[in-house]
Amino acid sequence: MVHDSMHKALNASFFKTEDSKTADMMSNVVSVILPNTPNKTLLTPVNISIKHLKYADPEDELFCVHWDINAWIKDGCHISATNSTHTVCSCEYPSTFALIMTVNPTRKTDPVVNVLNTIFVLIGLVFLTLAVMTFALCRWNPRVSNAARLNLCVCLLLAHTLFLLTQSFLRLIKAHKGLCKALAGVLHFLFLCSFMWMSIEAVMLFLSVRKLRQVKPVEQAGLHWKLNLLIGYGIPLFIVGVSAGVNTDGHGSDSCWLKDGFVWSFLGPVCFLLAGNVILFLTILISIQSTLKQARSDVSTVKYTRGLLIKIMVQFVILGCPWLLGMSAARSPVLEVLFLFLTSQQGTAIFLIHCLLNIEVRRQYRMWWQRFHPYGKVMASSSRTASFSMTRRPTFSTSHAPAQHSVTT
Repeated sequence: MVHDSMHKALNASFFKTEDSKTADMMSNVVSVILPNTPNKTLLTPVNISIKHLKYADPEDELFCVHWDINAWIKDGCHISATNSTHTVCSCEYPSTFALIMTVNPTRKTDPVVNVLNTIFVLIGLVFLTLAVMTFALCRWNPRVSNAARLNLCVCLLLAHTLFLLTQSFLRLIKAHKGLCKALAGVLHFLFLCSFMWMSIEAVMLFLSVRKLRQVKPVEQAGLHWKLNLLIGYGIPLFIVGVSAGVNTDGHGSDSCWLKDGFVWSFLGPVCFLLAGNVILFLTILISIQSTLKQARSDVSTVKYTRGLLIKIMVQFVILGCPWLLGMSAARSPVLEVLFLFLTSQQGTAIFLIHCLLNIEVRRQYRMWWQRFHPYGKVMASSSRTASFSMTRRPTFSTSHAPAQHSVTT
């Protein structure tokens, strides 16, 4: 039996919530009466399909409740299925039922912030794609390996793409808790992989600096690629697997990320890697200064390594520091927008630092432009013609030389 207007009298104020949350009625009041049923507790739970009165925000929490003397309580009832219009409540005894939504005002996101987040992430994805194509296709200086940087960009590209898709379809994903947990686990893994590859790049630079006195400039110093793959993807997978095994309910928050008490399974390894990178950078700086003073290695190679160190340090600040800022981003809208901007523009920073500011890459871009663009081909042809004509010197035959006249006064 459905009571159309009783939800206004028996409203959500009779439902006890946490201090920071408010309650709202999501359905009419429904009474279930089973005649000839002496026992209050049923052997088989009864399923009641209840229609929503309004849109159910997936960021809020929905409860099946029943009336008990003078209050709505949730004991003995749970949600067995739900969608955007209806919810199926499974209850252990006949009673008077309703749907109540608890709202957390502090977790409500500003629509403007959501739009800015989408724009920022899309811009970052464009530059991440350009960076991946550059690292994969460009001919690079043989003194440096791009494997770690390429894997870093691939992990960031996949992570930001999956994050954008998850937030765009959050309302549909929230209805499937298993899918939400799986996506949170994959994001956990991909972001950890990004930090691991950033650390591998720092380790490879450290090994190169150590061998400056023995290794020729054209040789690469670093770990074997199989070991790099094992470290770059194996350790994050191990961390995610152990974390999920210790706390099976840690993945799958309201935003399909890590829950509040579980977020340290991500921030803990990140802080450890950031601290290790700081130690490596200080060691590299001291080693480079010592090598320059002793002049036991090629000065150009040392300066090239120092320039690469500066770029990697800037990359470290851009990739690592925003996540430390994210610990307190929820407390202030300004910090939240700043956090979203910095994390979404990581690909833009990598593209600017390692591509646009690299002379070899700019030269490769010009070659591609001249090869594939019609205007570029014309400009390249005219420049070659001009350079050819400038290199040729005119010669005159003595038989056709102009006569010289002398004038006497």
